[in-house]
Amino acid sequence: MLLTISTTHQPATDLGYLLHKHPDKCQSFPLAFGTAHVFYPEASMEYCTAALLLDIDPIKLVRGRSTNLEQYVNDRPYVASSFLSVAMSQVFGTALGGRCKDRPELVQASIPLVAKLSVIPCRGGEKFFQELFLPLGYAIAIENHQLDEKFPEWGNSRYYSVELRHTLPLVDLLSHLYVLIPVLDDDKHYWVGEDEITKLLHHGEGWLSTHPAKAEITRRYLKRKGSLTRQALAQLAEVDQPDPDGMEAEAAEVEAAVEKPLSLNKQRMLAVVDALKQYGCQKVIDLGCGEGTLLRYLIRDTFFAKVTGMDVSYRALTIAQERIEKLHLPRQQWEKISIFQGSLTYQDARFKGYDAVTLIEVIEHLDLPRLTTLEKIIFGFVQPSCVIVTTPNIEYNVKFERLATGKFRHPDHRFEWTRSEFQSWANKLASKYGYNVNLTGIGETGIQVGSPTQMAIFHHLTGK
Repeated sequence: MLLTISTTHQPATDLGYLLHKHPDKCQSFPLAFGTAHVFYPEASMEYCTAALLLDIDPIKLVRGRSTNLEQYVNDRPYVASSFLSVAMSQVFGTALGGRCKDRPELVQASIPLVAKLSVIPCRGGEKFFQELFLPLGYAIAIENHQLDEKFPEWGNSRYYSVELRHTLPLVDLLSHLYVLIPVLDDDKHYWVGEDEITKLLHHGEGWLSTHPAKAEITRRYLKRKGSLTRQALAQLAEVDQPDPDGMEAEAAEVEAAVEKPLSLNKQRMLAVVDALKQYGCQKVIDLGCGEGTLLRYLIRDTFFAKVTGMDVSYRALTIAQERIEKLHLPRQQWEKISIFQGSLTYQDARFKGYDAVTLIEVIEHLDLPRLTTLEKIIFGFVQPSCVIVTTPNIEYNVKFERLATGKFRHPDHRFEWTRSEFQSWANKLASKYGYNVNLTGIGETGIQVGSPTQMAIFHHLTGK
């Protein structure tokens, strides 16, 4: 099995310092299951490639054990798997630990990197590759191999060649590969115990707790052992923001109770549906869809050709799915809807391909740095023709009898804006990314305080 890592960082031979392997040498390292070879196919100031070639000895794998034919005849010597992760930790251990004695300033420097895996098995196919690496910012090139080139009618195998491109610190790339290679394979060659949780949390530090597929990553990394998976996810939840599944239901009830006398939620949904129709948006993705309130309005309307919901909370998505199923939709309507788990703060290619993105009572749940990230993702990366945002108008809060003075409507709100603050934010965003923006209120309007909900409709100047 072969892993290569290349860079065009100047000078490119700095890769040798980071990996602690001299570009002019070919080195071999004995392992319990074979031999790892490190060499540099190319090493110049402009371009440098380091290769890790793992030569597995199938006899060593079964020596001292009762054996059968399957232990001798398998794909382990030829494909990337947990063997490669172990080899990386032993051969590139210093780099994986984020240490570089001679050039310490390089450790956290983001440099252009290309990682290639010659053959890797994947249970879940190309889609699963994307779910793992796109949220981390990688550009991916994937080639699926046929079962047998002489018999194309047999179809494709579960083996792929993969190229990953990104600009990031080398330690981050190695950590991602260390964790995700056995996750793709969905297997490990050694016993998995509680010490594996420590390894997972260590190498997943800084990215796993907020990864949209963290639950599946954790399950596969721990060989689907339920008790270990629960322990790991519980510890990840402590690292992450407050658990959305544990707090969202109670907090949402508080907000709903405040707004219920106005039937405000229904007014919001109808206003958003009308706006989508007005701008001819037939394909809609609702980011932060929660329990699917807007989705249920959209899917029942034959105007909409494609309706998708995304949320970080598995619990909310389960409820959304159940409520949509209870609508007993005709088959042609049911086929238009899809739901998936994801994150608002990662570039996700699944967000693309829609006429409109809706963010209904979402932005106020983000602190300002994460809101800035969301803006870049929606308006800079996704670039839909239309974006609809609704958020509370804090000026109206004085009219809610059940809301204490100075309190936000929802316990998880990080801010609630005045009309002028929302207008300033929307205008700056529209100007920066080339959109027109129309601002309007939803709900009854007070002379002094405006409407309870404010809505911004961003429409791309090019109409794309």
